[in-house]
Amino acid sequence: MKKASNRIPFNWPHMTGKELYYIAEAHFNGRLAGDGPFTKHCHSWLEERAGCRKALLTHSCTAALEMAALLLDIQPGDEIIMPSFTFVSTANAFVLRGGIPVFVDIREDTLNLDERLIEAAITPRTRAIIPVHYAGVACEMDTIMAIAQQYGLKVVEDAAQGVMATYKERALGSIGDLGAYSFHETKNVISGEGGALLVNDLDLALRAEIIREKGTDRSQFFRGEVDKYTWQEVGSSFLPGELIAAFLWAQLEEADRITEERLASWQRYHELLEPLEVKEILRRPIVPEECQHNAHMYYWHQKLTGKKYSTSSKETILGLCSIMCLCTLLQLVYGTDVSMAT
Repeated sequence: MKKASNRIPFNWPHMTGKELYYIAEAHFNGRLAGDGPFTKHCHSWLEERAGCRKALLTHSCTAALEMAALLLDIQPGDEIIMPSFTFVSTANAFVLRGGIPVFVDIREDTLNLDERLIEAAITPRTRAIIPVHYAGVACEMDTIMAIAQQYGLKVVEDAAQGVMATYKERALGSIGDLGAYSFHETKNVISGEGGALLVNDLDLALRAEIIREKGTDRSQFFRGEVDKYTWQEVGSSFLPGELIAAFLWAQLEEADRITEERLASWQRYHELLEPLEVKEILRRPIVPEECQHNAHMYYWHQKLTGKKYSTSSKETILGLCSIMCLCTLLQLVYGTDVSMAT
């Protein structure tokens, strides 16, 4: 018999209690395919809360990033600047179009893309910058946007972990040209699998709808804007079913409460770990003043002091389950054309 563990799990999916009720409602209404009433509720909520021009649910954040690559018309050989410490989807979405990831190192304080190193990574082939908001703490977006404007580059925010977090009171995902959210089971607000593309450049909004609907103008047809829908350009089936949207709507309705509860738990960890930081055993996370995080995760830096701590002692300081969720992509790429800015 497997011994019971008293460790705190990496994540525990939060349920509001309304998920099954809304799923049953969608089933009763006979609306199971995408873009039904619950999808529209989610779109309206995201557009209002994030302040974006257009929000489109997708079946994952990966899908939203892949849509971004199509929207930017990434071609073979185009270079895309991104942090070397991120999830593989950040790179995969652009590699699928023939793009070349150019990895830039991260800041020591926030583990975000180091904005001071971006300009050195720009070449005539650079097309876009992909800031990743690690742990729901914003990158230095003012600087990144200024660099992008100076060099004529697009900015796609990988805000997979950034729902309900802000930078200078602006929602993450709403600052760049495009933004991508995740509603995966491990995130704060969830739908099991799921994501959203936030479109902040109005010129990209119509094309985003077309790409999401298999490259057709089906959405315009249902709005009565065309008399039939036809194939317009390259796209794919990026929209989720209505049952996923129904589950997500139950979560979005409670997003403020979910965030408040997570922030309280985060603060408790922060207070409990202060004595260990004083003893220089570890360093707690740093959140810049202009950033309002969403308590997506609590992590710490293990300090290299010369003292020996076993793996088990590191993992059980608070009975936590240690799992590697992001990775240094340079260590994982084999046979792929990549660059590293130094």
